[in-house]
Amino acid sequence: MLTCIIRYDIDPFRVDAFEHYARTWGQAIPRCGADLIGYFAPHEGSTTTAYGIYNIDDLAAYEAYRARLKDDQLGRDNYEFAKRERFILREERLFLRLVSAPHATLVKP
Repeated sequence: MLTCIIRYDIDPFRVDAFEHYARTWGQAIPRCGADLIGYFAPHEGSTTTAYGIYNIDDLAAYEAYRARLKDDQLGRDNYEFAKRERFILREERLFLRLVSAPHATLVKP
């Protein structure tokens, strides 16, 4: 299992546009085959850093997922929305694998 972490640099005056973009991916990404953990917008600290995080089985599954996303109408519309609105200044993807599992049970004091 791989975790894809997308780091976005966004326009701090267009966080609302990023939130719309994120909600749309919340519908398109799972139906195209990736396990979406979520999209995260600035809250405290940086006003320009946001993240999208999802799990995918492997790089072959990632390529198949990207092809489905490209063919998905909602996905295409969302790419066009971002292109038109220009609130994403920079985007980079990083693929990581979990190495700390199994985790202990969470203890709430």
